[in-house]
Amino acid sequence: MATTTELAELQRLLAQLRSSVGTLRTRYGDAPAVRRLHNDVERLDIDLADLAGTLPAQRRGSGSEEVVMVPDTPYDPSLWRDADDEGLGGQANQ
Repeated sequence: MATTTELAELQRLLAQLRSSVGTLRTRYGDAPAVRRLHNDVERLDIDLADLAGTLPAQRRGSGSEEVVMVPDTPYDPSLWRDADDEGLGGQANQ
């Protein structure tokens, strides 16, 4: 999971990359390769913003996560009574 420090570092590096692509655009104009690089930087910026937006939702207080134990014993078949198999439709009454 990314931390705020890692995100800040990525934002700093992305700003440097954006500046470098701007320099290339000044030197080479609107060449197809420069446009692709510009689009890639924009996509990275969008992805980084999305990641930064999900960070608080993923964090859990002290950093410890609750462990949920799932037993190895079979489930009670009555739990599945009257349930449909996804993609197969309903079952005929048995």
